[in-house]
Formats: sequence, C-alpha cells, structure tokens
Amino acid sequence: MTLPVLYSFRRCPYAMRARFALLVSRTTCELREVKLSDKPPALREASAKATVPVIVEPGGRVIEESLDIMRWALGRSDPDGWLQRDDPALIAANDGPFKHDLDRYKYPDRHGSDAAAHRRAGLAFLAELNARLEGQGQLCGTAPGLADMAIMPFVRQFAATDQAWFAAQPLPHLQTWLQGHLNSELFAAVMARLDPWKAGDAPVPFPIATDCSPANHSSQTRR
Repeated sequence: MTLPVLYSFRRCPYAMRARFALLVSRTTCELREVKLSDKPPALREASAKATVPVIVEPGGRVIEESLDIMRWALGRSDPDGWLQRDDPALIAANDGPFKHDLDRYKYPDRHGSDAAAHRRAGLAFLAELNARLEGQGQLCGTAPGLADMAIMPFVRQFAATDQAWFAAQPLPHLQTWLQGHLNSELFAAVMARLDPWKAGDAPVPFPIATDCSPANHSSQTRR
C-alpha cells in the first residue's frame, strides 16, 4: 500500500498542527523529517514553496498549507469531532497579527523589532484567548477541537520565549489550557524525534509506534 508522504519539521508550529490532525484522524502516512537549512530535493520538487508541512498523496496531489492538511485529514475521519469546534476568524487572527507579533518578539535581531512592544501586542491576543477559555476549558467548548490544536503550537512558542514572564501573567485559564495540551499523550506522540530524511532512507510510518497505541492517543488532555 502506497502511503501519503508528509514532509515535516518537529518544532515548526504549522507542521505540528498538521501532525495533530493526522494523528487524531488515524491517517497513516510516511513521515519525512526535514532539516530546514538543507531541504531535500524531493520536497522542492513537490512544492515550489518548499516549506513544511507538505502532503503528497499517492496520486501526486500536493497539499501545502497546514490548515488544508488538517481539514483534509479530518474530512477523511474525525472521530473526536474536531471539525465541529472550528473558528476560522480566531485562527486567522492567530496566523496573521499574532504570528506577526510572535516572530518580532521571539526574533528581534532578525526583524529589527522592539521585542517588548510586540510582546505587549501579543499579550492582548492571549488575553482574548484566556477570556474565551474561562468557564469552558477549550476555545470552542468543553472539548478540544480544530481551533485549539491549530492555535496551541503558536501559544506554546510565545510562552517558551520567556517562560518566567509568561508564568507571571494573569492568564490562568490560558496557562492551564496550554499545560494540559503539553502534558497530553497526543502532544507526546506528535513530538517524537527523528533524524532528517534522506533519499533512500527506509520509510518511517506516522503515527510512530510507541508504548501507547495510536488509538489511545485521545485529544482529551490529562487532568
């Protein structure tokens, strides 16, 4: 059986959210970890953008946007009902203004930016998320959904930039939400470490076999 091929990078938030959806939908694919400073020719041939994530279906169709990969996978199988808990406008705010501020807070030398100003701007979005989480626990209700898993990797990156500062902010619901997802079996399953793929390597199936069966990787976070 020929599997879809996923080009990914472990720490990339876009690739991370694609892997979340592939795992929870039980979509098996061949995982190719990419070293961003030395992208394999096969990725460049598949996608002119050569950015991760990229899915190449057995028939040759290429899906090269992370949200498209999420919706493609969940359209095939959505056992936990993630598509019922979507919020395109909130995801657009995350992917647009918040990601802009995140990059300029995290990499001020690269962007010539005022990190403190962009941290303050990003905090406004985090406060909005915190308010939404109060009383329901997840962004679109009491159970995780597409919106949570599309946004969480970016909040994780923002929080990790200065963990002590983030922990001191009045964001109790957001902090609990983030830590719950970081402690989940789903997160552990998508963050397995792999060597960069090279042409000729043996295929690596994703989900990667662990002590826990993929069927047990629920999107529900631990309590």
